[in-house]
Amino acid sequence: MVIWDLVFPKIGLRKLSERSRTKRIVDAARKYRLLAVQMGGVLIKVGQFLSARVDMLPVEVTDELSDLQDQVPAEDFDHVRKLAEDELGDSLESVFAAFEIEPLASASLGQVHRAVLNKPDILNSDGIEIKNVVVKVQRSNIDAIIDVDLAAFRIVSGWLQRYKPIRKRADLPALMKEFSSILGQEIDYLNEGQNAERFWEIYRERAGIKIPRVIWEKTTKRVLTLEDVYAIKITNYQEIKNAGVSLIDVSNRLFSCYMEQIFDEKFFHADPHPGNLFVIPADRSPDGGWQLAFVDFGMVGHVPDSAWEGLREGVIAVGTQDASRMIKAYQKLDFLLPGADLELIEQAEAKAFERFWGKSMAELRDIDHREFIEFGEEFRDLMYDMPFHIPQDLLLLGRAVAILSGMCTGLHPDFNVWENIRPYAEELVKSELTGNWENLWGQIEVIFGSLVSLPKRLDKMLTKVERGELKVRVPSVQRELASINRNLRSLTRLVLFLAVFIGGIQLLLAGYNLPAYTLLFISLIPLVLILSRK
Repeated sequence: MVIWDLVFPKIGLRKLSERSRTKRIVDAARKYRLLAVQMGGVLIKVGQFLSARVDMLPVEVTDELSDLQDQVPAEDFDHVRKLAEDELGDSLESVFAAFEIEPLASASLGQVHRAVLNKPDILNSDGIEIKNVVVKVQRSNIDAIIDVDLAAFRIVSGWLQRYKPIRKRADLPALMKEFSSILGQEIDYLNEGQNAERFWEIYRERAGIKIPRVIWEKTTKRVLTLEDVYAIKITNYQEIKNAGVSLIDVSNRLFSCYMEQIFDEKFFHADPHPGNLFVIPADRSPDGGWQLAFVDFGMVGHVPDSAWEGLREGVIAVGTQDASRMIKAYQKLDFLLPGADLELIEQAEAKAFERFWGKSMAELRDIDHREFIEFGEEFRDLMYDMPFHIPQDLLLLGRAVAILSGMCTGLHPDFNVWENIRPYAEELVKSELTGNWENLWGQIEVIFGSLVSLPKRLDKMLTKVERGELKVRVPSVQRELASINRNLRSLTRLVLFLAVFIGGIQLLLAGYNLPAYTLLFISLIPLVLILSRK
């Protein structure tokens, strides 16, 4: 990879390097995924963590890593028994009326077993005594494994941070700190129990959403006991339909639930992959309606107050197709790197709204791929620079939204995110106009100020026209002009190199060694500039 990406472009083989780059990075991501599945532990978590970094990794890499399944061979049950009994202070037979040896689910940090309580005395949100539970038991020595793996990753990330293209796109030490923090929360089951309890309090009286109750008497830092809400996996589409549940309804409820979590509660389930979401059929629900169930609350996210305003702006911008407002949202969310070309980004947003807004995923898939290529070509400089990054406090939100989008589309190929966002945008606009008079007056002041300054701005523009100083920014034209300038510079340097080099050779053949070597040395300057493409 180093030779292809660092050496080849410097010796005039840039096109060869670029032609095979996609294949190389996909191969590298695939090898990492296979290694992670084989090794388990932190490698899987790192892959899942990086799969959300669409702001700093090519889409080919994130797509490959998104297929990384948190599934590893089950741990020997004797180890599970010993750890659980040490944590609970008694034998499994004394604590539970039944405990299944075969795990219900096995992951990199722990595994889940079904069990039955000896003394069911806790009520769930439906007012029914809880008997059936699931027990999540941490893997043996996982703390030591995590410490070793993280130490290795810190060393590697330190090396990579010295590479300028990576340093420009990502703050690897900050990413490692964030990842370590997330991992630390995931292996603290008391913390996960508190997260589950908070979600249970939010949804305990809301129909259609099922959150498991925490059995605190059977919970420690390394063992977590929850009400068993496992049902039909959300990606088992045919089984869901056989149970009489509409996939469209499931998709809409899932999306609405996340919108509520993000915008109303500012606290959301940050790991909505298929193994953590289930559909409980109506015949298993006390109120006679199907329910959407969540499990695994080790990874949750908080929407900071500083970001909420930016998210609100973004939803309104998408709902109203307002490109300029989208730029304001990016700025409030701190999504833009220093020096980002705001005018070009706004042009790209406006063009994207014009071409793709309102289309479902199925309709987007049917669009002629040449249209996407043309869009990419038109804004090639922007695509190349990628002046975006996701702040650390919004990393989990970006990951959750990316996974959620795929989940909703899988359930309903015609899922239209634009139409589903529109009601929230309308509500936010209403609250903006009716509930915040100070903000409304501020908008009026801005509009009035623009109207007052309009004659002056028009006069300034007309003056520039008269002087021939008016510049019209068209990305494709600018790009072609820049390309022409680069080619002219290269041609000039090539002519200069050949003239000086040939002159040096002629002097050398004539026996004038000192001036000959001087000219040959000078000829290296334009040659270096040609190879460096500066």
